[in-house]
Amino acid sequence: MDSRLHAIATARGGVFSTADARGVDVDDAALRALTRSGDVVRVRRGAYVVGDVWRPAVHEEVLRLRALAVMRTRPDDVVTHQAALAMRGLPLHGVRLDVVDVQTKAGRVRLSAGLRTQPGSLPHVMVDETRAVSVEHAIVQVLLRSGLEAALVPLDAALRTKVCTVDRIRRAVDQLVPKPRRALGQHLLDLADAKSDSPGETRTRVLLHDLGHNWRSQVVICDENDDFVAKVDFLVEGRVVVEFDGLKKYAGADGHKALAAEKKREDRLRSLGYAVVRLVWSDLSRPERVAAMIRRALAA
Repeated sequence: MDSRLHAIATARGGVFSTADARGVDVDDAALRALTRSGDVVRVRRGAYVVGDVWRPAVHEEVLRLRALAVMRTRPDDVVTHQAALAMRGLPLHGVRLDVVDVQTKAGRVRLSAGLRTQPGSLPHVMVDETRAVSVEHAIVQVLLRSGLEAALVPLDAALRTKVCTVDRIRRAVDQLVPKPRRALGQHLLDLADAKSDSPGETRTRVLLHDLGHNWRSQVVICDENDDFVAKVDFLVEGRVVVEFDGLKKYAGADGHKALAAEKKREDRLRSLGYAVVRLVWSDLSRPERVAAMIRRALAA
């Protein structure tokens, strides 16, 4: 790869445009050769990502790189929806990662080759030298298009990392949510929780809500001597501990130690009279299974 082009792409987070390449005398034929070799990846007409940057990228990072590359070709537009959240490194769930949404001077919404353009006049801020709507506006945009769970996953993370506040979300809801859907906006505000440590915990909380349970999150449990025993993800109906478990922490040699410590912790909770229900990713898409697990735990 041409050293000057590589330097330009590196300065821009691993992305560049056809115009950037031509500026350092890399012509279209050379770009095609770089694409064939895998040195660069073309994500849309005129928009490229360095191959070594693109290949290890997963999930939100894929969308972030795609957005940065596309915006090299559209500097006057504004990134919106989940792409604006990906650019902040916020977690995403239940949204498309292969489409970059932008606000532009357009009369109607149009989707073409991984780019959705739409009219709008929301204010923007600069993120990585790229125009993007605010975090709160992007979250409410995701809410309206993709639903409650899709909006809560990045919202919880934004609240936890203090890149957004509930008051700012409330103002965005008032501004963007039409009256017939105000209940949806209120559900977003009611269920937001800065204590959520992961997308898995957020999705578990939504599931507990949908199943009609009463719960508290991040509850500290002590023994009869008031000594600390555990801080649990959820305490349901005051009697059942519900933990979301991504399982990754149990990989490798250190994972065996973590698993042993977790078992000791769980035995201690049971000795205090709590039932314990552990959920993994696949459980979150099977509400009937989770309902049965909690029902059995409550009965026990």
